[in-house]
Amino acid sequence: MAEKQPTIQNFISSMNVSGGFARTSKYAVIITPPAIIASATDVDARLDNLTPEASAILQSFAPVQFAQLSAQVGRQVNLHCNSISMPGHDLQAQDVQHGSAPGRQMVRSHDYEGTIDASFYLDTYLRERHFFEQWQKMAVNVNTHKANYYDNYIGTMEIFQLDGRGEITYGIKATEVYPATIAGIEYAYANTNQIAMQSVKFQYRQWYNMTADSIAGYNKVQRDIPSDKNYGPNIRDANGVPRPVTFITDKDLGGV
Repeated sequence: MAEKQPTIQNFISSMNVSGGFARTSKYAVIITPPAIIASATDVDARLDNLTPEASAILQSFAPVQFAQLSAQVGRQVNLHCNSISMPGHDLQAQDVQHGSAPGRQMVRSHDYEGTIDASFYLDTYLRERHFFEQWQKMAVNVNTHKANYYDNYIGTMEIFQLDGRGEITYGIKATEVYPATIAGIEYAYANTNQIAMQSVKFQYRQWYNMTADSIAGYNKVQRDIPSDKNYGPNIRDANGVPRPVTFITDKDLGGV
């Protein structure tokens, strides 16, 4: 006997059990600048104890300037992220054929192609654009045109899917992130009621699913306290009691 086909009631029931559909308007972004600005922040805190000449020299360094700007508008940049693309992952295959038999596409490697494209609302002083301009100056000196050390300009980015209550249901962390391209801004007298936007393309090396139970090749980190938030599927046991969540931390990604 043929299996009974799904009905609209089955579909509705499935959505109720799964918690509903994900909405692309429900998201959060956390952009973390290069770690080197943390030491620059310590320098900035001691500027008042220096002579005016020494203070001026230190403040001209890109890390110090970026640290000052990040402290002022870092949170604003995250909040003003108007749109962002969740990065993908592709398997790279090669055609393998044995004799005259049909060939097979066999996976040889994998890659994270493309960039993370984002756009940001701009305030009156274009502070968001200033933020990414200063970040790019961490990568290359605009006066000498020489590139700086790679570790000095890479940061991280976290992108979260949220549910209707604002709780995290899925999240990824991209590593070795930096703003590769700051797009131009088009002005026109006809755009009276339009908010200025800044598009940025971020380069990155790879990303990790932060809400997966495990990631091959990395240690499992068990939370000490069970979470009452819905971080992914199967988070509660049969009695509805929250289960501990395996969560990937910076330490697992080679950090401290």
